[in-house]
Amino acid sequence: MSKAPVEHSVERIEEISEIDLADLCDTTEAAIIDGGGFGWLTPPSRRVLERYWKGVLLIPERSLFVARLDGTIVGSAQLVRPPRNNEAQAFAAAITTNFIAPFARGHGLAREITIAVERAAREDSFTHLRLDVRETQTAAIQLYESLGYEHWGTNPDYAIVEGKMIAGRHYTKRLIGDLPDTEREATP
Repeated sequence: MSKAPVEHSVERIEEISEIDLADLCDTTEAAIIDGGGFGWLTPPSRRVLERYWKGVLLIPERSLFVARLDGTIVGSAQLVRPPRNNEAQAFAAAITTNFIAPFARGHGLAREITIAVERAAREDSFTHLRLDVRETQTAAIQLYESLGYEHWGTNPDYAIVEGKMIAGRHYTKRLIGDLPDTEREATP
């Protein structure tokens, strides 16, 4: 007997249903417990998670992407644009909260969601994308490096996990070619 193929997708969402919110909270809890949380070391209360995700959708500088397996949200990533008052760095956006729940890994969703964020950043005319990750998250590091992200620095005092200082790796990726000659000449 053969298994039915698993349907998977990645999409940008601007509204969230109660069912999707519950899935996103469950997925977040699973990722945090597995050590892949995005700052949290232990899952906060369900109320805090719900408020966090609803809040993300209210911030104009953030776009929320979700990964689905058979219609259920199993991961997320956010495209974060610089604030309007940061004209000097208006060329670069960031990826944050990029994770796939442990029970949903192995379907290529981490790669798909990262590429979807890159595509959205290009469409918004960003030339660079930045991210940071704990050095212990080796699968994420392998993914980013395989997608062309360049490791430009390490912060030795990035996070404390279980009483131990963990270094963080910082990455950047050029999304669109070099600056036009006229802009390069005007840049000090």
